[in-house]
Amino acid sequence: MLRPASIRALFCVPLVASCAVVLAQEPKKPLVSGDPARVERIRKAAMPKIDKPVLFDTPEADAILAALEVFPPDNPWNLVVTDWPLHPRSKDIVASIGTDKPLRYNTDMNFVLVPPNQKRVAVKLGYAEESDKGPYPVPDGMIVEGWPAGYKRDPNSKTTTFDQMQRTTPDDNSDRHAIVVDPTNRVLYEFYQLRRTNTGWSCSNEATFDLKSNKLRPDGWTSSDAAGLPIFPSIVRYDELKRGAIEHAMRVTVVKSRKAHVYPATHHASQRTDENLPRMGERLRLRTDFDTSKFSPEVKTILEGLKKYGMFVADNGLDWAISCAPDERIPVLHDELRKVKGSDFEVVVAPAGYKPPK
Repeated sequence: MLRPASIRALFCVPLVASCAVVLAQEPKKPLVSGDPARVERIRKAAMPKIDKPVLFDTPEADAILAALEVFPPDNPWNLVVTDWPLHPRSKDIVASIGTDKPLRYNTDMNFVLVPPNQKRVAVKLGYAEESDKGPYPVPDGMIVEGWPAGYKRDPNSKTTTFDQMQRTTPDDNSDRHAIVVDPTNRVLYEFYQLRRTNTGWSCSNEATFDLKSNKLRPDGWTSSDAAGLPIFPSIVRYDELKRGAIEHAMRVTVVKSRKAHVYPATHHASQRTDENLPRMGERLRLRTDFDTSKFSPEVKTILEGLKKYGMFVADNGLDWAISCAPDERIPVLHDELRKVKGSDFEVVVAPAGYKPPK
C-alpha cells in the first residue's frame, strides 16, 4: 500500500542522511597509478622507422621519443604522486639536504637512439660482476655525458673536439655516463665511465634495462647510477619542454645520503646512518601549492612535473641537482630554477597497501 508523501519522507530522510554521513566519512584513497592520458598519447603515436643511430638533440629523435613507451604504466617512474602521504621525517630529511639551498640542474645526460640491427661491439668492463653481459650496440658516433651543450657552455671545455670527448685522458675519473636506447626493442643500455681507446671501448660498468618490464637490478647491485636506477627515464628532454609536459619522475643528487636504499633503488653509496639523511631511491615532490605561474614555459613544465611525478634520490653529487639533456635547443635555466628552494619540497612515501609491480 502506498504511503502519503509526509509518511514516506518520515521513513526515508533518516536513511538518506545516515548514508550521507557514511560517505562523507569515507577517507579518500591516495592515487597509485600513472596518467592514462600519457599512455594513450604515446600509444597513438607512430614509431618512425629507425635505420641508423639518431642523436638525442634532433627533430628525428623528438619524433621517436614521442612514440616510445618507457616502462609499463604501473612502473614507479610513471606513477603520479600528487596526493601521496608525507614521510614521517619529511621535514628533517629536507633539512638535511638544505632548506635554503636552491634547485639546480646539470646539462649532463644525453643519449643515442639506435636501430634494432645496430652492430654490437665488445666493451671492456672494469666491474664485470655487477654488469650485464655484452656485446652492446654502441655506435661509432657514441657521445658521453655533457655533449654538446655541457661542453660548449663551459669555458674550460668549449674547445673540446668530438674525438677528445670520446677518448678523454687516462687520469680522467669523471662519471662519463653514456646511454644507448633501442626504441624498437625497447631496451636501454647505460654505461659508467665509458671511453674510447685505441683497442676499442671500455667502461667501469654497464646496466641493461628492459623498458617493457618492471624488473629491477638484483638487490645490492649498482648501475651507472649509485642507486642502481636507470638514468634515461629521468632526463628532462627538449621534446617534453616543447610539448609542455614532463610525464615521469626525475632524478636528483644530494651531497650526503644514508647507508640505505628504498624501492625502486637497489644500491646505496654511503656509510652514514643518520635517519634524517635521504636513502637512495627516496622520493621527493614539489609542494602542490607552489606557485609556478610566473616562471617561463620551460621551467614551469619542469616544476609541474616535479609536483606530479616527483624525483628520486639517485646519486651523490650537488644538492638539489636534477638532470637535463645537454641540448642546445634548451635555453639556460639556472637563474629561474634557483628561485626554488629546498624548503619547497617534501618527501613522500607510497600509500599503505601499495605493492610494487612485478
